[in-house]
Amino acid sequence: MQCTQQEGNTKEQAIALRNGNFDDADDKVKCYANCFLERAGFIVEGQINGDAVLQKLAPAAGADQVKAALATCASIKGANKCDTGFQIYRCFYKNRAWA
Repeated sequence: MQCTQQEGNTKEQAIALRNGNFDDADDKVKCYANCFLERAGFIVEGQINGDAVLQKLAPAAGADQVKAALATCASIKGANKCDTGFQIYRCFYKNRAWA
């Protein structure tokens, strides 16, 4: 909820993102995704924190699945901070890093 207030996106946009609907992502949604990853500790100073991702996601998705997603997603760089966070979020989702 804090990221929704901070970034100005709607609750519906946040739900759509969580449900894997990436088609209508505007800048606010992209910044929301980045905010979510930063608050979770998954992105620190623009870099993926692999240890935090593994620690928090492995119990639900499985360590092998999360490691594979990290290998695929860790080097992604978008046009800016928000786009990078969004691209990483989408990559994790598509690689089933979270259930």
